[in-house]
Amino acid sequence: MQRSAQIGIGIIAVAVVGGGIYAATRGSGSQSMGKNNYTVALVTDGGGVDDRSFNQSAWSGLKAYGKDNNLKQGTKGFNYFQSTDTSDIKTNLQTAVKGGYKLVYGVGFAAAPAMNTVAKANPKTNFAIIDSVIPDKNVASLMFKSEQSSYLAGVAAAKQTKSKTVGFIGGIHGDIIDTFEAGFKAGVAATDPNIKIVSQYADSFTDAAKGKTIAASMVAGGADVIFQAAGGTGSGVFSEAKANNQKLTADSDHKIWVIGVDMDQKQDGAYTAKNNEKSNFTLVSAVKRVDHAVESLSNDGRKGNFPGGKTITYGLKEKGVALAKDSASDNVWSAVQSAQKKIIAGDIKVPVHP
Repeated sequence: MQRSAQIGIGIIAVAVVGGGIYAATRGSGSQSMGKNNYTVALVTDGGGVDDRSFNQSAWSGLKAYGKDNNLKQGTKGFNYFQSTDTSDIKTNLQTAVKGGYKLVYGVGFAAAPAMNTVAKANPKTNFAIIDSVIPDKNVASLMFKSEQSSYLAGVAAAKQTKSKTVGFIGGIHGDIIDTFEAGFKAGVAATDPNIKIVSQYADSFTDAAKGKTIAASMVAGGADVIFQAAGGTGSGVFSEAKANNQKLTADSDHKIWVIGVDMDQKQDGAYTAKNNEKSNFTLVSAVKRVDHAVESLSNDGRKGNFPGGKTITYGLKEKGVALAKDSASDNVWSAVQSAQKKIIAGDIKVPVHP
């Protein structure tokens, strides 16, 4: 994963989070494999490993695992299987199993039905599902408290907006994306209850054109900060913001800001303003450390500590989610840090449904 050096909230490897859990579950799941041949495969959802979001983050973690253990991409090391849409996931999981991979990841909740079937049919293979829960003994479930980082994104949006209207664009409606919307709305409302929040779902994680269209509609309606939790669809939101901002001076009060998701998306907000000044419109990014979760779990599986049948959850306290500072002002960032401390202390309970 290519992340900016400006991730404002300290982030450490998820191994710190999972160490105790994995040690406590040693021996669960399928039998441990030889350390020298613990091959790992990743099955994407509809987005690719270059989607600048969820899949890319997971793939970055798997590549880091390969580098850690001097493994090469391929059947004897690590690899990925690209799904064009949800219908490809089951076939790709089965292909990974037939390829002899010892651990197979499914990226996103859309992979859960297929993995549930394939995992039951292949009890000697280790599986891991990201953003869903499968109780099978050979499946580890990795969950993230995205509502917490989304709450901080809402605080940032509320402090930044000049129009007092902000937007949320989701990919596909469901329990997981609900957490992003719920946290964002709660953070905005807690900071300024007079701010208008508009929400819309694209019903896709891959339709950049639709993301651009929805963003254009929100901008026309007055929104000047948009949080997109939509995978590849979100690239269209960045495109629309860039098209608007290139017509303005860098310091314009009419600037459109975008909040990144999953990875630090500051680089996607880089542009040249009307006055030829280099600028950036990525306000902050709600980062989900899928990369470290994948790298850590793969290494634990290699050591024989695969936590089959267990659910491991990462939040702000565990450094599994965070907010990247990106282009936020000191005033905005101060409010974010204050809210973060309260969430970690338990003084703010963030909702998981809008």
